[in-house]
Amino acid sequence: MTAKTTEKGETIDAVWSGTWVAERLGVRLEEAGDPGSPRLDELLGLALRRNPKRAHLLVSQVLGKHVPQSPRAVYAAGHGLGERVRALLGDEAAAAVVLGYAETATGLGHCVADGLGAAPYLHSTRRPVPGVEPAGGFEEAHSHATSHLLLPQDPKLLAGSGPLVLVDDEFSTGNTVLNTIRDLHARHPRRHYVVVALVDMRSPADRERLTAFAAEIGARVDLIALASGTVHLPEGVLAKGQALVEEYEDRGAGGPAPAPAAAAAPARRIVLDWPAGVPDGGRHGFTPEHRARLEAALPALARQLADALGAGPGRVLVLGNEELMYAPLRLARALEESGAAAEVRFSTTTRSPVLAVDDPGYAIRSRLVFPAHDAPADGPGDRYAYNVAGAGFDTVVAVVDSHGDTAALHGPDGLLARLAPHTGRVLLALVPAYVPSYAPEPCRDDHCDRREPIMTEPIMTEPILPEPLRGPAFSSYAPQDCGWLLQDLSDVALEAPTEEREEAIQAGGAHYAESLPVEYQPSPRYQELYRSALTASAARMARAVGTVTETVLAERSPSPVLVSLARAGTPVGVLMRRWAQYRHGLDLPHYAVSIVRGRGIDPNALRWLAAHHDPSDVVFVDGWTGKGAITRELAQALREFPGFDPEIVVLADPGSCVSTYGTREDFLIPSACLNSTVSGLISRTVLRSDLVGPADFHGAKFYRELAGADVSTGFIDTVAARFDEVAEAVDAEVKELLATDRTPTWEGWAAVERISEEYGIHDVNLVKPGVGETTRVLLRRVPWKILAQRGAGADLDHVRLLAEQRGVPVEEVDGLPYTCVGLIHPRFTRGATGADGKAVTSK
Repeated sequence: MTAKTTEKGETIDAVWSGTWVAERLGVRLEEAGDPGSPRLDELLGLALRRNPKRAHLLVSQVLGKHVPQSPRAVYAAGHGLGERVRALLGDEAAAAVVLGYAETATGLGHCVADGLGAAPYLHSTRRPVPGVEPAGGFEEAHSHATSHLLLPQDPKLLAGSGPLVLVDDEFSTGNTVLNTIRDLHARHPRRHYVVVALVDMRSPADRERLTAFAAEIGARVDLIALASGTVHLPEGVLAKGQALVEEYEDRGAGGPAPAPAAAAAPARRIVLDWPAGVPDGGRHGFTPEHRARLEAALPALARQLADALGAGPGRVLVLGNEELMYAPLRLARALEESGAAAEVRFSTTTRSPVLAVDDPGYAIRSRLVFPAHDAPADGPGDRYAYNVAGAGFDTVVAVVDSHGDTAALHGPDGLLARLAPHTGRVLLALVPAYVPSYAPEPCRDDHCDRREPIMTEPIMTEPILPEPLRGPAFSSYAPQDCGWLLQDLSDVALEAPTEEREEAIQAGGAHYAESLPVEYQPSPRYQELYRSALTASAARMARAVGTVTETVLAERSPSPVLVSLARAGTPVGVLMRRWAQYRHGLDLPHYAVSIVRGRGIDPNALRWLAAHHDPSDVVFVDGWTGKGAITRELAQALREFPGFDPEIVVLADPGSCVSTYGTREDFLIPSACLNSTVSGLISRTVLRSDLVGPADFHGAKFYRELAGADVSTGFIDTVAARFDEVAEAVDAEVKELLATDRTPTWEGWAAVERISEEYGIHDVNLVKPGVGETTRVLLRRVPWKILAQRGAGADLDHVRLLAEQRGVPVEEVDGLPYTCVGLIHPRFTRGATGADGKAVTSK
């Protein structure tokens, strides 16, 4: 038992977190009795690990690795040690360099450097970086992953003669420190070394060995620790410990069983506004200038996290990632000091495999296991997060550098999925991975035979984007039917009534894609019209789907990658995929991406596609053309992405804007009648700077709450059921089309210009031609009037009903090249949007 004091000053007894191991193996901590030092059982607990070199693990309570702890306490422990080093060195402190050990002490060493003051910092790493030559290396004898590299950006960082401060979490035998000093002293001898640790647990023999080593190299070696003592290990403890690990692992010990990961919402991504050029840690060196710039940026970074957490986030865990300890610790501390959360704790993931036992007398109560997600040099392997499951955190903020933002991180067994069942919400906060860039220095000596590297501007590695979202976690489509290259914003409030939304757009010059209209809820009469329209046009839809798919296979690619423009193009892309499977047995990949008028297509989605597929196979799919605005938008956006074919393929091309289509008739495509409930329950896409960072996909919402009204799968199945009966007609039509000149005439654009002038609008962006666009106007905007082709029949029944419900006049006209046209007039609709997606004022 160990005594603890409450906030009221009351003394209580608590179970020491080393009791379980001590009772079973006879391991005990022996105090050195240094006056004024914390007790060892206040700083350490005990656990067992599967390691042939050492059975026990000293689990620090203040390191922030295995045990979630207050960021203030973690930072104070390291910073305080740094202040003691500064006092020890006196004037020599100005010339000191601090070196920390990966992975456990990378953050601790950084905190020591902060306490020391003006000292630069470097930590060893197990992550090789192409083009960066090691300035040293050494082995950690008892570790499960032994090789350490020293990769300073400045090759002269370790070449000075000032004191070298070496920081580790525990000083157990001294072997690691001896190996380090031996390697570095042979390269650049110096007179003074200072070893810093949270606890000094050396045996008397180990202490004598270090003293002899210091005399051997002719240098002074000092040691500073929070507490000191030894670990008493009975004879045979290694074998007993390994047997105990096997016994409890066979029992399945390890805390609460995980809930099904599929029940959890995807993690929300936050790309932190990290100061440009400031490293994410000390892997390549961290200077006092870097420290000052980070200190200045921390308040804004904390606000960014607080905004993402929202009101009342409860208990928050900021979880770092292996060597990435310092950046998440500073973020956690800044968040803690901001008061934005009721409680903030900090810990990090680790390589170290440790037995978990859900017992208050054991230091590792629970364990989450997931695959490495940063492409480690030693190959794939398991990684661990301890004491997270069952700890009652309301939110976990996983902080990862962009190098580790890989498919493995987002996979079904990845870290994010493993965290999700054990917390109310998971946020993924991304920090840009810092990689130094080197260039050869010109040789200034005719006789020189080598070139020293010199530093150029640092570069940031491009983030590895997540895998597409898929149903049923995101959308009601089957997972194989569509992969959404979007981020899930389902928990963000984005909707407003149409009139309010348009007033806001007009008042602030905002973009239409920065908010969402309230989803239209169809009346029973309208739903009946939709069902009638689907029944009447299913065969015509099936024929158009077959025609456009066969044309693509014949002219564009025998193995196309279908990329629909969310969301109107998505049902068409699903149907094209179904046709290719039905007629040819092809399993075509299909994705949905965002394109926004005035902003272009999502560039990160294009980067993902280019990384996973041949761009020449990518075929962009949309539902229909109106006046061809999106066709032009895509062509403009793809100028920066060579290799992609910019021409959209559509089901219906009444405006004669493209050369690959299913039909040029302006007929009712039933999926245009509804919004998300016919498009996998996905909203329109969203592009807003506070939600979509430079490394993010555009966003969208999954309206899970509308599942009872969803007809997405029924729509697909109804049309696909007619494939058999239209197959012969498709063959004949495709044969005819392939022999036809299908060069776009853009006659629809000419008609729109004429209508714009005739009706005194003078802005083609306020004219929405075709059945599909007119339906969208009635569902999402505040229209002025509807022009209908005289004598148009059942194709316009739903348009007439919507117009009636909204009090919009329908005017029948002659000579209209479209079945109908929707008009928006800025004199009546202050929020009407133009070509750039922003509001248009009346003229």
